[in-house]
Amino acid sequence: MTTTAKEQVRQLLDELPDDASLTDIEYRIYLHAKVDQGLEDARNGRVLEQEEVEKRMAKWLDG
Repeated sequence: MTTTAKEQVRQLLDELPDDASLTDIEYRIYLHAKVDQGLEDARNGRVLEQEEVEKRMAKWLDG
């Protein structure tokens, strides 16, 4: 059974403390969406090899 976006948000809200701020809620929704996007990318082969990651990071860090 597929969980709807509305159900996912309800579950996220249930996991947060009662005094969570709107910023906390927005962040949790954002984080959940990014994790889902990353998992979907991985399932579809949209990933980088370790060597490519190291190469890109070296360029970024060496600036």
